[in-house]
Amino acid sequence: MSSNNQLISLSELVKKQETIEEKTIYHKNLKKVTYVIGDVAVVIESPVYAVLNMQKEIAKLQLPEGYELQQYSAIQPWLEDKYSMKWDGEWHITYEVFRDMGMAFAVVLVLIYILVVAWYRSFVTPLVIMAPIPLTLIGILPGHYLFGAFFTATSMIGFIALSGIIVRNSILLVDFVQLELFKNGNLREALLEAGAVRFMPIVLTAAAVVVGSFVMILDPIFQGLAIAMMFGAVVATGLTLVAVPLLYFEIYAQRDTKTKAV
Repeated sequence: MSSNNQLISLSELVKKQETIEEKTIYHKNLKKVTYVIGDVAVVIESPVYAVLNMQKEIAKLQLPEGYELQQYSAIQPWLEDKYSMKWDGEWHITYEVFRDMGMAFAVVLVLIYILVVAWYRSFVTPLVIMAPIPLTLIGILPGHYLFGAFFTATSMIGFIALSGIIVRNSILLVDFVQLELFKNGNLREALLEAGAVRFMPIVLTAAAVVVGSFVMILDPIFQGLAIAMMFGAVVATGLTLVAVPLLYFEIYAQRDTKTKAV
């Protein structure tokens, strides 16, 4: 609208010129970046599986400059002299969580081993006691498959927490075996007696874990923790009652035989 209240065409005021708009230059940690954003849903909801598949395909790419596109997970490229790719977002968080919890789990195993060595004054007995810990995975992984659930960070927490419960069950068996050996000196009878007497406390412990974890089975966040605790406790308990006495017999029966021979 002009000063005399008449309409003026917009073409009389501006000059149209087609050009390319200037792009925004993004920076992260003082380095230039180009963001490529994507999401996954429906069939595969976790970005981990999608990223693992994409990493293989991206590794096959050959850039016009003639070098391979380097991929980073936890750290960013140090230099900007060539193109590289940094996986970020949920993948970065997942990578760091599993890495840190894996290191924490290794520290926990070392501390458990040291404590049991100090108590039994033996370097072999703790290995027998801790042997059922990896057996929990025989229950945890099929449990996730049956529920169609992904192995998440809470699943890893359940695996770590379950190791303490399984070690406690093994200690119940081994401690009773050593007490019976001190009484009658018969290893075979001591193992059979330990399995019969300690069966109920060990089974009740597993049942308590299952009942306590059942309330979380439908929770979208803590479902992995519940599945790991429930299925891991049930399977590992059954295998502990078999594996620990067998390992103990195989190790110490041979030692007794060699001692008697000498």
